[in-house]
Amino acid sequence: MKYPDLLKSLRQSDYRPVYFLHGDEPYYIDQVTDYIEQHVLGESERAFNQTILYGRDADHLAVIDAARRYPMMAPRQVIIIKEAQDMKSLKELERYLASPVPTTLLVIAHKHKRFDKRTKFAKALAKHAVVFESKKLYDNKIAGWIANYLKDKGHTVQQGAADLMAEYLGNDLSRIANELDKMLLNVPAGAVIDAKAVEENIGISKDYNVFELQNALTQGDKVKATRIVNYFAANPRKHPLVVVLGTLYNYFSKIYIVNGALSGGKSASDQDLARMLGMSSAWFVKDYRAGARRFPRRKTEAALGILHEYDLRSKGVENVNFPQEELMREMVWKLLHV
Repeated sequence: MKYPDLLKSLRQSDYRPVYFLHGDEPYYIDQVTDYIEQHVLGESERAFNQTILYGRDADHLAVIDAARRYPMMAPRQVIIIKEAQDMKSLKELERYLASPVPTTLLVIAHKHKRFDKRTKFAKALAKHAVVFESKKLYDNKIAGWIANYLKDKGHTVQQGAADLMAEYLGNDLSRIANELDKMLLNVPAGAVIDAKAVEENIGISKDYNVFELQNALTQGDKVKATRIVNYFAANPRKHPLVVVLGTLYNYFSKIYIVNGALSGGKSASDQDLARMLGMSSAWFVKDYRAGARRFPRRKTEAALGILHEYDLRSKGVENVNFPQEELMREMVWKLLHV
């Protein structure tokens, strides 16, 4: 069952005895679990009829015993097993699946990884339970997800602002939703979200962010790049080396793709390049074109090699006492002189 269909059925009170929620994207699993926890039973019914367990502490015999009880002064009871991936005897719940109690709603939230569908337990789940797999979104879908999330909250977002947030926030939907919710606290109802609103409310400094560092590298602006990296070094919690490395690696990887697409005098439209780069729009394509001019193929390969070297050094390989801030400064200096 897909997420919109699952949520629709729950809102219509079309409840099933067993729900198995699994996958490597925890956001949707949390959304479904939270909805069931807050809406299936009334506030006065929860004290006696709602049980929250955690996989690490849960035992299959205790779960089955609780699931076979009848509700007290309520039409049903709810049992939720959170972090079910840590439950050692999870597969032993198979014996309950063949004859679940219709007045019990058992929710198994198996987060951070998909369950092996080849197992006997998985086949029993497919036969007797509602199974929902929560999949990670591809990077090129994040900007669209942000736009839809804000639309549901009564806002529209400019394409450039959505792309900026997608680039900056990554693909952790829980983190993205949290940052968007915090931003909306400071934005008037119904307002259009633009790049300025993003800069002011999501902690992307207008002058000191990794995107400005990318631009400085592309332009060969040593003064600006040095100023930015010094700011990063002075604020390591906001700009840890591992995050800067990841973002720059993604940037140079895309430049490498553009180099290949434009090699030998070939041409490609912004839309074609956006598709090759896995981007939802062509908003940032001009930056990658400029990057490809500054870093032709061999220089891009050298830059990727530098990033690989400093990724290893940041993890202690051939680096015992060199501080992370100094590694960052040295890395950026090498990228400027590649």
